[in-house]
Amino acid sequence: MRLPERVIPLYLRAVGRNRVFRSPGRARAHVNRLALRPRPYAPPRRLGSPVTIDVSRRDGWPVYRVRPADARPQGSVVYVHGGGWVNEISAAHWRLVAQIAAEARTTVVVPIYPLVPFGTAEAVVTAVVDLVREAGELHGDVRLAGDSAGGQIALSAAMVLRDQHSVTLPRTLLISPALDLSWSNPQIPQVQPSDPWLAVPGGRALSDRWRGELPTEDPRVSPLAGDLAGLGPLTVFSGTHDILNPDAHLLRDRARAAGVEVEFHEGEELVHVYPLLPTRTGEAARAITAERLTVESPSNGPEDGERSARSASIRMP
Repeated sequence: MRLPERVIPLYLRAVGRNRVFRSPGRARAHVNRLALRPRPYAPPRRLGSPVTIDVSRRDGWPVYRVRPADARPQGSVVYVHGGGWVNEISAAHWRLVAQIAAEARTTVVVPIYPLVPFGTAEAVVTAVVDLVREAGELHGDVRLAGDSAGGQIALSAAMVLRDQHSVTLPRTLLISPALDLSWSNPQIPQVQPSDPWLAVPGGRALSDRWRGELPTEDPRVSPLAGDLAGLGPLTVFSGTHDILNPDAHLLRDRARAAGVEVEFHEGEELVHVYPLLPTRTGEAARAITAERLTVESPSNGPEDGERSARSASIRMP
C-alpha cells in the first residue's frame, strides 16, 4: 500500500516515533528494555519479491543471504541495517533487501550484528569488513549499502577496507547515514523542528554507547572525520527534514573535493530513511537503489559513470 507523502510526518509525530531520542534518559531506558527483551530479527514470510533465503552463523552472529529465486545471482551486496545502533532489523529493511536481490539479481548478505549495550563500533565495523572480503572471495564483485546507523557502519567499513586491505569498492550506497557522532553540525538545530523521527539528546546517548572505547572522531565511529580520498563511488540519499541531512551535505562536498564520485539524492521535505517508506518517492528511491547495486556489464560503463556523477532531487507532489 502506498501512502501520501504528507501523511508520514503526521503519523510519526502521532505515534511519538522520536520519543526515544528526546532525552538521554529515555534513550538509556530503551537500551535496557531491548537488552532484556530483544526484538525478533527474522525476515517476514512475505517479502513482495521472489527470493530464496538461507542463514548461517559467523562468530555468533546470524548472517542471512538473500538471492533471486528466478535467476543466477551476479556479485553481492553487504547490507547493514539501521536502527540507532539499538533497534533490530525491521520488515521495511527486509523488503528492501529482497527487492535488491530480485531486481539487481545479486546475493545480498545481511548481518544481524550485536546492538548496544553489547555491540560496539570497533567490533562490528571489523566484522563487516571481514564479511565484505569473504563475500568478494565467494561472489566476485561486492558492494556495500546501509541506512542510518547502518550507513555509518558501511562507510566506516569502506574506509577500513581501503586503508587496511587496499580494497576500493565499486559502489557504497548510503541511505540517511549517520556520519558525525559528535552531533555538532551548526545546521542541525535549524533542521530539528522539522524532523519527526530523530533528535540530538537521545542520539548522542546511543552513539556514546556505540563508540565504546573509541574517541568520537575515530573514522570507525564518525566517518566524516576520516579521509575520503580513494573511496569508490558513493550514492547517498538524504531528506531535508532529517537532522542528519546537514552532515550528508558535508559528505557530498568533501568527497567531491577529494576526487570521489558522488551521486546525491536529496528529498525535499522528506524525512529520515525515506527510501524505506511506502510512498511514491520511497518507491522511486528503492528502484534507484536496486539499479545502482546491480553488477554493471562492460557496455554500461561510460553512460553509467556520467549518470552517477550527477545530483538528483526528489520533491513532494
